[in-house]
Amino acid sequence: MPAAPEQELVPLDFDQPIISDEEFERSLPSLDAPQTPEAPVGVATPAAPRPGLAGEPGVETPAEVLADAPAVDPALDEPLPAIAGFDVTTPEATPDDDDAPATVRYVLNVEGLREVGLQGRFRDLAALEGSGRATRALIASRTRDDQGLAISLLRSQGYFDATATSAIEPLPEEAGRLRVTIAAVPGPRYDFSEIRVTGAETIPPALVRDALVIRSGEPIVADAVIAAEANVAVRLPQQGYPFTEVGERRIDLNPDTTTGDYTLPVSPGPRARFRGYRTEGDLAFSAKHVGVLARFDRGELYDSRLVDDLREAMIATSLFSSVAAAPVRTAELSPEGDEYVDILVTQDAGPPRSLTAALGFSSGEGFRAEGAWEHRNLFPPQGALRAAAVLGTRQQSLEGRFIRSNFHRRDRTLALIAEAGRFDYDAFLAFTGRLSARLSRESTPIWQKRITWAFGAELVGTNESFYDFAAGERNRGTFFIGAIPAQVGFDTSNNLLDPTRGFRLLARTSPEVSLRGGATPYVRNQLEGSTYYPVRSNLVIAGRARFGSIAGTTRDSIAPSRRFYGGGGGSVRGYGFQELGPRDPNGDPVGGRSLTEFSLEARYRFGDFGIVPFIDAGQVYDKELPGFSDLQYGVGVGGRIYTNFGPLRADVAMPLNRRAGQGRVALYISIGQAF
Repeated sequence: MPAAPEQELVPLDFDQPIISDEEFERSLPSLDAPQTPEAPVGVATPAAPRPGLAGEPGVETPAEVLADAPAVDPALDEPLPAIAGFDVTTPEATPDDDDAPATVRYVLNVEGLREVGLQGRFRDLAALEGSGRATRALIASRTRDDQGLAISLLRSQGYFDATATSAIEPLPEEAGRLRVTIAAVPGPRYDFSEIRVTGAETIPPALVRDALVIRSGEPIVADAVIAAEANVAVRLPQQGYPFTEVGERRIDLNPDTTTGDYTLPVSPGPRARFRGYRTEGDLAFSAKHVGVLARFDRGELYDSRLVDDLREAMIATSLFSSVAAAPVRTAELSPEGDEYVDILVTQDAGPPRSLTAALGFSSGEGFRAEGAWEHRNLFPPQGALRAAAVLGTRQQSLEGRFIRSNFHRRDRTLALIAEAGRFDYDAFLAFTGRLSARLSRESTPIWQKRITWAFGAELVGTNESFYDFAAGERNRGTFFIGAIPAQVGFDTSNNLLDPTRGFRLLARTSPEVSLRGGATPYVRNQLEGSTYYPVRSNLVIAGRARFGSIAGTTRDSIAPSRRFYGGGGGSVRGYGFQELGPRDPNGDPVGGRSLTEFSLEARYRFGDFGIVPFIDAGQVYDKELPGFSDLQYGVGVGGRIYTNFGPLRADVAMPLNRRAGQGRVALYISIGQAF
């Protein structure tokens, strides 16, 4: 073939137009020329040559294409009817409608997923059930969806070459029934090859890589990748990087080696340390009190767990509708070269007042109704005033209480209490007034603490009836008592109202002086322990022991309300309140100077309900030290209804060695476990 002749390259002159303006104007079609109608749908129109500018070399002028235009429908020239003339009512379907689609029965068959452990998960998520009835169109649509689901599940487990097919066919052995088959072919499983993390360096350097808990050689599983990336987003803010940003991962697959290279960009942001606090919004208290609740100091390395703890502590005050805590940058550097951050607390104060009520019943104490009004922030910060009243078969009382929560320190509470009431029991009838002050660190349903303590002072004036053994009759007397009570507790249990493992220890002491014809000093001591052992996930064995002692004086010189008593829902069930121990000639309990109690329960739970068989034992003694003689036993069974705030308890018990005057059956209803 002869070579093409060389063409001369003419340089372009960009200062001159390619064509003249006159030529451009002549090439434009006239706006007044008649237009060719478009070809009707379904009529093939010959392809026109490429249009070009008139006079352009090698470009032909397009030929005019003629087509027979369809006749114009005269109705198109008529005006549209009014909208009001249209019938827009949707016709109602009737059961006898012959046009309704028929349904057929089907059965789903899955192949290829059992071998890789995904068949159960597939059936849980599938649009088609194991068997059922639906229209043919719906079955076909769901089959396509489930075919895609099978591929998605396989790829989420590292089978990136997975394929799936589906088939719908009639069952030969059963007319009118379809078999839907989803057949999956997993193919090879891909493993991680190289794992790279990009971004700024951290201190220590391997901080991000250690938090990304995936390793080379492991299968590329979606759940594991997501969990590892979430761990990075959680761990870095716990170790000084509050502004960490985890980017979008990249996995490059290699079909030849069935491996994938994983790359994750991470921007840790500046390393930070705590500086101070800020607060904004509808304030319940100031930033200064926020600092009382915080468990971190200026200069301490940032830890998001401490910020979460601060937010939860503020929620526990019950003073907010909503509250948030987040770090904000300050651009100030610490001596270590890290950036200081402030914690911005956004407050939205909620209603500070509340009304509460409680109702209970037990065989020994009868009915008891309690109501209370409280303003939780009457004296900011967290200075609450509470007024409560009790109206019951055995007790009628009024109480006023001032409570300063988080008193100069987190978890420390100051309480000032004034109470007056009438207490009518078989052991005594008392008209009592009490003033007390108490400083404590105690557990609450939200904040359960391992170590608790309390101490304070108490002044009591009480007029009580009691049996005077010297005179051989029942008399009344007035006692003035000063006490310095204190207690310490140790708690490893996992729940305050419904423990299932761990143990508790509690020791109380109260040095007291009774003024009645002279000063009588004595000391009331009590030691209590309980343990909880989970035999199975739904069965817990719980045990309790309690011992008490009053040393320093005789029983009859102690006010009856300050003595030990046994029996009742929190003591030995099956016996009435205060029924155990010594009695006077009239058969009424007189209390004692020492106490011994034991309890054993088997707490079986099924769903939100439970059954608790139990046995209790105990006795009250006149002597100073507790013993183990003459124990009285009670057995019974209880029912539990478990709620989000604790179990509701109803126990029915009977005494095994009942004595004259003691009841045959006792009922106890309350919130929480017996111990």
